[in-house]
Amino acid sequence: MSLAVRFREAGTARKIVKAINELGVNEEVKVCHVCGTHEWTISHYGLRSLLPRNVEVIAGPGCPVCIVPAREIDEAVWLSMNEATVITFGDMFRAPGSSMSLRDAKAMGGRVQIVYSVREAVKIAREHPDEEYVFFAIGFETTAPTTAVEVVRGLPKNLSFLVSHRLIPPAMEALAGMEDLRISGFIAPGHVSTIIGAEPYRVFPEKYGIPVVIAGFEPLDFLMAVYMLLRQVKEGVARLENEYRRAVRWEGNVVAKRTIARAYEVVDGGWRGIGVIPNSALKLREEYSEWDARLRYDIKVGPGVDVHPGCRCPDIMVGKAKPTDCPLFMRACTPERPKGPCMVSIEGACRIWAIHMPQRI
Repeated sequence: MSLAVRFREAGTARKIVKAINELGVNEEVKVCHVCGTHEWTISHYGLRSLLPRNVEVIAGPGCPVCIVPAREIDEAVWLSMNEATVITFGDMFRAPGSSMSLRDAKAMGGRVQIVYSVREAVKIAREHPDEEYVFFAIGFETTAPTTAVEVVRGLPKNLSFLVSHRLIPPAMEALAGMEDLRISGFIAPGHVSTIIGAEPYRVFPEKYGIPVVIAGFEPLDFLMAVYMLLRQVKEGVARLENEYRRAVRWEGNVVAKRTIARAYEVVDGGWRGIGVIPNSALKLREEYSEWDARLRYDIKVGPGVDVHPGCRCPDIMVGKAKPTDCPLFMRACTPERPKGPCMVSIEGACRIWAIHMPQRI
């Protein structure tokens, strides 16, 4: 039996669900995950339907495309129309800015190219030294090492970075501080945790009294994480536990973290529809500033428009609303014609729910 199949085994899932029910937690419990892949697994396999009615699972801002502020997309659009070829990933190509996406810009003559990795962007720039390129660097701690290593190695003179990396633990702290959210426990993202390790999550049980379980992405990972959180609720304790031990170590990936720290400094950062979160973004260090697109070019954009009329993406990204609560969901806003960022990415809650609605009925 393959590893993936083993972590989807129905008999084991039934045993975990039985154990969850036997815990006898009767109070209302709100579990928050902060990962688009977790939401995909939960929705694809209909896992919410297996949990007690008093256990609610909400999705936090775990989609790296969804949380990029409109103004930063506007910067990429402006660059593509005026100064350089913007290289980006496929999801960012469709993400809406204040008035248009990079896809819209390309239709109007903007220079935009899609790649699968930052290494591919570097290769393109080296092969065309007479052209200017800007790589739109987005993502959480999972992708930050891939851009950091290229910066440290040295970029071509004709390539710069428009950096929009964000950090997950500060966003979780922002959620923990929302009194109207009242989170009972966090399921921490597995991908990010393989890089940063378990240690950064200590703050939640120690400072906020909120249990945390780091979880993998298979159905049994999620169900076991819920069991571990509910056990803590039942015991009246708050601990940091690691369900994803097969991939996540306490210290994380030391080499990756060291490379990120060498290339970037931590600064305050805006999150689309949420606002500025302290110490939640990365910026190129001064010694690498010649590759900072915001310093290389005189980018002219106005204040960003993060939220368009009717769109409830901000509430959805912090778990205060479900995609079906949005009046635009599957009406004016569909995967084919997204109005809000949550409907664009394969990690966006609205897109996931749109694709997997039959599993939730």
